[in-house]
Amino acid sequence: MEIATSKVNIPIPELLIRLERNHNTIQRLSRKLNSYTCEPNNYSCFEKFYELKQGFQNFTGKQKQLVNQLKSAGKSEIGSLEAELKRHTEMFRKLEQDMAAYLLDTNKYV
Repeated sequence: MEIATSKVNIPIPELLIRLERNHNTIQRLSRKLNSYTCEPNNYSCFEKFYELKQGFQNFTGKQKQLVNQLKSAGKSEIGSLEAELKRHTEMFRKLEQDMAAYLLDTNKYV
């Protein structure tokens, strides 16, 4: 999504598709987190588990808000959403990294 935030002339449907892909990835990670195979096994894992669940919920809420703004925005208004799209992309990357770290901490892939 770096390209989407560096150029204002990206079509809205393309931005929506990128947001939808990120959302699908987060949903998949959330289902994985809620499965019995990713149960926390110590206190620090419980804390990370809770933080991840909160992060997924925050991401989903922000996702819905951004999609609604993009759908209602005209071509000239996309520039004003640039900073929000960049923050949302960073949030997505951080959640992916945190989930990978959690899986390694719970020894699911070692």
